[in-house]
Amino acid sequence: MPVIALTQGMGSLAQDIAEQLADELKLSTLQHEVAERVADKMHVSKSLINRLRGGKAGLIEGLRADRHALAVYTAEEVLDAAANGNVVIRGWGATQLLRTVPHVPCIRVMRPFERRVDWLMKELGTEDRGLAEAEVRRSDHANASRMNDQFGVHWGDPALYDMVLNTERLSVQTCVEQIKALLERPEFAETEASRGLLRGMALGAHVRAALNASAQTRAVDVAIECRDGRVVLRGIVADDAEKAAAVQVASSVAGVLSVDSQLGAISDARHFPTHRR
Repeated sequence: MPVIALTQGMGSLAQDIAEQLADELKLSTLQHEVAERVADKMHVSKSLINRLRGGKAGLIEGLRADRHALAVYTAEEVLDAAANGNVVIRGWGATQLLRTVPHVPCIRVMRPFERRVDWLMKELGTEDRGLAEAEVRRSDHANASRMNDQFGVHWGDPALYDMVLNTERLSVQTCVEQIKALLERPEFAETEASRGLLRGMALGAHVRAALNASAQTRAVDVAIECRDGRVVLRGIVADDAEKAAAVQVASSVAGVLSVDSQLGAISDARHFPTHRR
């Protein structure tokens, strides 16, 4: 069940590559629908999610946005789709979220700035090069900031990817063939161990999303490990009530068979932030 993670720089032709890969390998794609699902979970509009991710949100919107929830629910969508398999995932931090899964190739699709500006001018039907340059720069800045904030990495670092494809020199078809060839290599062979790892990551994302969705555990930030339906929670919580609530919420997630709580409750609540006391 192939899973392919691509970056999504504006004008890089990553969308064309994703769509052709999906068509030739009979895979589904995951990209735009994530915004709608995340918006539903956050009880906000899809347009707000797109503005936040695209660097177009106003100052007040940006200050009020729950970026932690956005990251949590985005990860849940990406990892769930990957665990189901047979999918090309473009953007949404997929190349970082799936980087540790051995059978998932993580690929950066890039193109020089000037060529991407040419592409956008053609798409917009405009001769205003300054406008197009500003839009591409804004998009790049938003992508880079999001990757740094969420994963602590530099978006353009080639060491983060298994393959970097330059669509100025390579056609979409050539890029597709290169990715298909990579999937056939033994380094990316899907195994029961790699499938199990991905299933565990997806279940952990569901548990974290459930903790975030519950008023009792929204502030809980602990390590979550999942394997074969068995969940281990490690970290510090505010008190015994919060510890019990975290175990209860985790236990209620579909697919969880057992919860091993290794949570510690701090003895003096003054050590927690004001909103946790």
